[in-house]
Amino acid sequence: MMESMPIASRLAVPFALCASLLLPLTLTAKPAKGKFLMYVGTYTRDKSKGIYAYQFDAATGYVKELGLAAEVDNPSFVAIHPNGKNLYAVSESSSIAAKRDGFVTAYTIDKQSGKLTKINDVLAGGGGPCHLVVDKTGKTLLVANYGTGSVASFPINADGSLKPAATIDQHKGSSVDKQRQAGPHAHSVNLSKDNRFLIVGDLGLDQVMVYKLNVMNGTIAANDPPFTKMAPGSGPRHFSFHPSGKYGYVINEMALTVTAFQWNAKLGTLKEIQTISTLPKDADRTGASTAEVLVHPSGKWLYGSNRGHNTIALFKINQMDGTLTAVDHTSTQGKVPRNFRIDPTGNYLFAANQNSDNIVMFRIDQSNGKLTPMGKQLEVGAPVSIRFLALK
Repeated sequence: MMESMPIASRLAVPFALCASLLLPLTLTAKPAKGKFLMYVGTYTRDKSKGIYAYQFDAATGYVKELGLAAEVDNPSFVAIHPNGKNLYAVSESSSIAAKRDGFVTAYTIDKQSGKLTKINDVLAGGGGPCHLVVDKTGKTLLVANYGTGSVASFPINADGSLKPAATIDQHKGSSVDKQRQAGPHAHSVNLSKDNRFLIVGDLGLDQVMVYKLNVMNGTIAANDPPFTKMAPGSGPRHFSFHPSGKYGYVINEMALTVTAFQWNAKLGTLKEIQTISTLPKDADRTGASTAEVLVHPSGKWLYGSNRGHNTIALFKINQMDGTLTAVDHTSTQGKVPRNFRIDPTGNYLFAANQNSDNIVMFRIDQSNGKLTPMGKQLEVGAPVSIRFLALK
């Protein structure tokens, strides 16, 4: 049974709470041991005021609570600059239906205290900004706007501040579900291994879109072809590349599936090879949906989160063709696992349970990818995203 800890006990939590804060793939050669800052993006409800910071020691497995790093409205997703000096956060519009423009905020990072100091903010280029990533050169920030269904790119100044959007690409169209898919809903931005392409899952259009990235001027442009069409009613959400750069995986929020693709790195094209359920065959699908998908750094396993069912699904990846085999489902010991992250050492997975205000840590069995709960939890109001920064 999971242990609920008082605040005093949480000042040193005996587990490894880390998961790369959208750490760019230029930093994927992760140390087996080390100390990390961990930042948690949240929805600012009763128990949360913004972005929270923690310090994680991978050698001992302890987490130290550093407290509120920055007070900001609904910083659901955060991203760290490759230089480790700056952090960026979306501020989702409080009412997606109102289609108000959200904001993106740039911060400087104090590595000693974990505190964030605001540099500036800019309009996100659409309503309901929900996901962001910094390109591997550190020159461009990419943002997905769920509410209005657009993708925007922002040049980054030398001091880490953001310029106004250089590109705002407004998606158009709809799909079969008249409630969920009456219009476009860009849900994630994901960089290819070579930093040449941007992959965007659009839930409202049932499309996985591909853009060419120009890091010289911080712009994006539609690739040719511009998208891969998914099965009607799929609702593609988040995407994760295999470390080999040969395969990619999109998790489909509405269909409760994962689709595997072959990735042509030269042309920037996706070819579907398999779609597989994220739920057990006998699972109750009522009210269920998926959220996050991640390939383990080893490339051996893939994980996906099931909200409602409140589990992490585990798949084994065939290294010859990229196809998936369902292996296991593990309870997240909370409600609505919106996001999860694998720590920089690849030894732990941290599940952020949005509706039960807790983050739970699991040990990853390096022989089979299975998850074992560590028996502790971190109390965080409405946690959404978890990201990590290595400390030297």
